[in-house]
Amino acid sequence: MINTNATLEQLEQLRLNGMAQAYRGALALPSHEQPTSHELLARLVEAESQNRTGQRTQMYLKLSKLRYDAVIEQVQCSPARNFTRDELLSLSDCSFVQRSENILITGATGCGKSYLACALGRQACSLGYKVYYLGMNRFIERLILARLDGSYIKLLNQLEKVPLIILDDFGLAPLDHNTKLTLLQLLEDRYGKRATIITSQLPVKSWYQYLDEPTLADAIMDRVSGSAHRIELKGESLRKKI
Repeated sequence: MINTNATLEQLEQLRLNGMAQAYRGALALPSHEQPTSHELLARLVEAESQNRTGQRTQMYLKLSKLRYDAVIEQVQCSPARNFTRDELLSLSDCSFVQRSENILITGATGCGKSYLACALGRQACSLGYKVYYLGMNRFIERLILARLDGSYIKLLNQLEKVPLIILDDFGLAPLDHNTKLTLLQLLEDRYGKRATIITSQLPVKSWYQYLDEPTLADAIMDRVSGSAHRIELKGESLRKKI
């Protein structure tokens, strides 16, 4: 006779927690409703797969350090915002990550640029992509520290491998020459291989002037804007509604 308690203990020892939970559920059913052996096996495998996907998503979300706990369903779309539900849906499958395409989100302060970027980042995590969020000010601080402690090359190598990076608030503070060179190196390393989302209050056409070094500006813009999705959010600040 099968010792169900021993089976449950073995599943937990093997860290097959999804299977263990599904098995408990099956055992709790009346005998005439319990699945056949083939149905039970299918249920256990499906439960374990879903459990591991959920655990992976939570791990990726924790590592991503997203600024907002944003979800696609709560992104506001309307003609007044210059962003439609169809445009959102076209990005929500995160195929842009697989195709290594960039997204440039611009608009006035409070219009939801960072929220949209984080919602796409969260969606990417749920679909199995690693994501890393970097506010530009913190990014600059990390670069300074990395140069001081000798981990600069290691940091660039780590960032190169992340399927989706979010650079938030680009253009708020001046960039020195070394930071511009680092930004160029990062974008060069990722060009055609990884996806990047950049948010900015500045319209894309003003980025050349912001970068303020024609040769570097041309090189950076060539790598960031080629075949990129451009989203120009409009409308009143969403923070006024809170």
